[in-house]
Amino acid sequence: MRVIDLSLPITDGMPVYPGDPEVKVKIAHTYERHNWELRQLSMGSHTGTHVDAPSHMHPGAATLDELPLERFFGTSRVVRIEDPAWPKGRGLFFAEAVGLECLDRLAALQPPFVGGELSEELERALLAIGIVTYTGLQGLERLPVGTDFMFYGFPLRIAGGDGSPVRAVAVVEAHMGK
Repeated sequence: MRVIDLSLPITDGMPVYPGDPEVKVKIAHTYERHNWELRQLSMGSHTGTHVDAPSHMHPGAATLDELPLERFFGTSRVVRIEDPAWPKGRGLFFAEAVGLECLDRLAALQPPFVGGELSEELERALLAIGIVTYTGLQGLERLPVGTDFMFYGFPLRIAGGDGSPVRAVAVVEAHMGK
């Protein structure tokens, strides 16, 4: 099996969506002074690789802590817009930019989550129908297209959370002879 990290590193001053809080990562304690090391983090809930809860764009919709953990992992597949059929019952990821042209197909399939370079309009529409979204992913092109893999993208347990940074990981099973 191969474990593929799809997460951006969180770094001091990293780029953020215009208007979002700046990311600050500072050393608060050092080995020399405190006998341990500790960092202070300051960032928005949609920093780097992150998951969006429906409440991110829809008042009164489900927050992260209201969604079952099963919504943040599962069998998944990378699909292309032009693929004639997308699988049902899997998380779906796009290694290309996608927009509202995909909404009807996604709404019919009701995947537990969708990820990739999603337009704001598509993200808003998916969250409106209860499909969580993952953005800020890196390395989707390293995943096999048309082959299932396990995806894990657990959020922090933020009470009332509209989103959270995640450590997004794909686990791809190795096939015999490869």
